[in-house]
Amino acid sequence: MTMRLPPGSICLGVLAVLISCTLECHARQSQGGVTFAPRSAVSAANVGSTMNTILDLRGGAKKRGGRTASLHSSKDKGTTVTGKQKVKGSNKQDVKKSAVSDQLAKYKAMLPLTRVYITMVGIVTLLGLVLGEEISQGLLALDPIRVMYGFELWRPITAACFLGSPSIGWLMNAYYLFTYGSSLERGVGTAQHFLFLMIQICILSIFSAFFGLPFFAQSVITSMLHVLSRSMPTQPVKWLVFTVPYWTLPYGLMASDALQAGSSGGSPAAAALPHILGILSGHIYFFHKSIWPRSEGAEDWLNAPAFLSRRFDVDPNVETSKSKESINKA
Repeated sequence: MTMRLPPGSICLGVLAVLISCTLECHARQSQGGVTFAPRSAVSAANVGSTMNTILDLRGGAKKRGGRTASLHSSKDKGTTVTGKQKVKGSNKQDVKKSAVSDQLAKYKAMLPLTRVYITMVGIVTLLGLVLGEEISQGLLALDPIRVMYGFELWRPITAACFLGSPSIGWLMNAYYLFTYGSSLERGVGTAQHFLFLMIQICILSIFSAFFGLPFFAQSVITSMLHVLSRSMPTQPVKWLVFTVPYWTLPYGLMASDALQAGSSGGSPAAAALPHILGILSGHIYFFHKSIWPRSEGAEDWLNAPAFLSRRFDVDPNVETSKSKESINKA
């Protein structure tokens, strides 16, 4: 009667035969002059070779020093496991340095008087934040009594440089100051622009003292814009989504500020007053500089002194003519 063995017994028998054949082969090699290795070493070598074979069949990377070849190579080359370049700290510092250097280069590239004005605006704004609203009002605001009898001569300058506490409106006014100040200084020259600012500070100090305004930096910006708009009144310019003649731009900004103040619960007249004073003071300068000299027998008495022109303008005539051409093309 034939006896049937279970399948598990057959598998164990085949495995035993394979193990015995392997041991016999190693014994023959050791008798032929090859050093016999212990069973533990042989099994370890077999396991290692089997793992390498499996990795080769699978397509993976072979082990190298306890780590796969891909990980080891990525470490050597300074890349990540996915093959991307690692970001080093020095590169980030270089990016920050380049950004700071670009900003410094743009600051140094400003026209000299506009750069000084922007710097003074920043300093006065910082003083207002440090000192607080009450102390800054008492120290920086225009006070005619203290200016005349206390000889606090810095007050007209600080009143012309204070744009309020940092806000969206402050950023917009600083941008207008940079844009219109640079255009006017480029058009008339640094020396003439310096004379323009001194005249505006004197006129606006009188107007502000009469109306009780402690600061008039917004009026200075409007006066710059008015002089530029009167220099090329029919030049079409973009304002919001409209294309308007240049001469209407100061009035458009005044109307927008008045409407914004009215919608926020403020006084539209109080918001429009600095623009009105700026337009008046700017027109006084423009009339005596550009309109009055064209009359018969009149002369231009608002020319910058020669020592200022020699100090600020390398070649006043050439520089002014080139700048006026650039403004007319704008």
